[in-house]
Amino acid sequence: MQAMGIHIRRCLMLLLCVLHAHGQDTPGSFARPWNPQHQSEFAQNSLTVRAQAYAIDANHTYTLAELIDLAESHNPETRAAWENAKARAETFGIARSALYPTISALVLARTSRQNTLYGAGFYQDTVNLLQPAINLNYLIFDFGGRSGAIAAAKADLFAADFFFNDIHRQIIYATSASYYRLLNAMGQQAAAEATLLNARTIEKNTQARLDRGLATLPDLLEAQAASAQADFDLQAALGAVETAHGDLATTLSLAPGTPFQVQNIGELAVPDLVADTADEAVDRALAQRPDLMERVANLRSAEANIQQARSNYMPSLSVSAWAGLQQDHGQRDLYVSQTAGRESWTAEFRLQWTLFDGSRREHILAEANAQRAKARADIDALRDQISDEVWRAYSDLKTALRQKQAAAALLASADKFYAAALKSYDLGLRSLLDVVSAQRGLAQARSADVFARTQVLTQISNLAFRTADVLRTPVPKTRP
Repeated sequence: MQAMGIHIRRCLMLLLCVLHAHGQDTPGSFARPWNPQHQSEFAQNSLTVRAQAYAIDANHTYTLAELIDLAESHNPETRAAWENAKARAETFGIARSALYPTISALVLARTSRQNTLYGAGFYQDTVNLLQPAINLNYLIFDFGGRSGAIAAAKADLFAADFFFNDIHRQIIYATSASYYRLLNAMGQQAAAEATLLNARTIEKNTQARLDRGLATLPDLLEAQAASAQADFDLQAALGAVETAHGDLATTLSLAPGTPFQVQNIGELAVPDLVADTADEAVDRALAQRPDLMERVANLRSAEANIQQARSNYMPSLSVSAWAGLQQDHGQRDLYVSQTAGRESWTAEFRLQWTLFDGSRREHILAEANAQRAKARADIDALRDQISDEVWRAYSDLKTALRQKQAAAALLASADKFYAAALKSYDLGLRSLLDVVSAQRGLAQARSADVFARTQVLTQISNLAFRTADVLRTPVPKTRP
């Protein structure tokens, strides 16, 4: 016995050590990061739940509409919002199921044995019971408790649906913004390449003039410095293109280095006017923004919770019934066993009314009223935010349109000035510094023209995002 006790104590100590070791899976100190032993297992699991990559045609030139379709189809945020809406739909179905009775089938089998005092002695009794039955429970009425829960679940479903639409609104805008940033980077690259070509042409002409004794060595060094600066700016533009391409690929749920082609800025029609007024844009936004509709649905849910909370003050009436067959088989010592079968059923109506619960119902109702007030305040705050967002987007679009016109005039003027300065330099009427200055001005004008055109498209997309027009209007068309 002593050896067995020692063995039991050792087993208990080992078990405590194992439990203590598992308890050390929390960080040991707040001063250092946590390095769990099983981190590699979690890392492996994170790879298994990753969505399967899809193929994209590297030789196809994708339009913005095609890019948006890819983003909506493959971005994980849309899938998450969709599954959330589906879960809310099932929650609504669960709430509605409370309107129907619950019917269940059960079978009770029981065996009991005991000594029973009978006459002058005790006898061993063995009783076997087999009882199949049907059980029914139904809440007849509860003064709005179930209907409040159903209304709240339905409002939550609407909120999930509007959230799903808002995710699409955000994905469409993110794709459009990334696409226009890529177009701007590509345009800046083209402008930088043209500037480098001009700089090298000037350098070549200066070298030829130096060979003929018409230029000085400082002139050549100035031209070479301008070429080096243009090459430096081109490398920065190339890097910006790679970054913008990676951002767009990430929005499409592709690896950042995935190769694909998009339409350039020259294939897109850039409008010159705003179609409507700022007030019309604000009105449309307040009528169709899904995030605002989501908050309205939250208000409906809060009001339904108030109805549900008020029902706690009223009685509830329910019925339960139980019916089945009962078969008994008994055996007593020295006696012949007996078997009996019969019907068995019960039915009851229950009227329940809570008279006192320590102010629990009052607190529940007060909480529901506070949640409704908060939901109303959230709607007012978002309406103000939407109005400000649309007004800013409308103003930014008008500014971008004016800048586009100014940039086009600036580019035309800078191009003429550069051509005139280069011709005057060839005739010996201007210095190389004038030509280099004109070249820099032309480079800045090219960059401003590209930025202004892409900025118009970006601000159109931003206004459509703020008004939620992206959910109902097509993206900008390509030139016919």
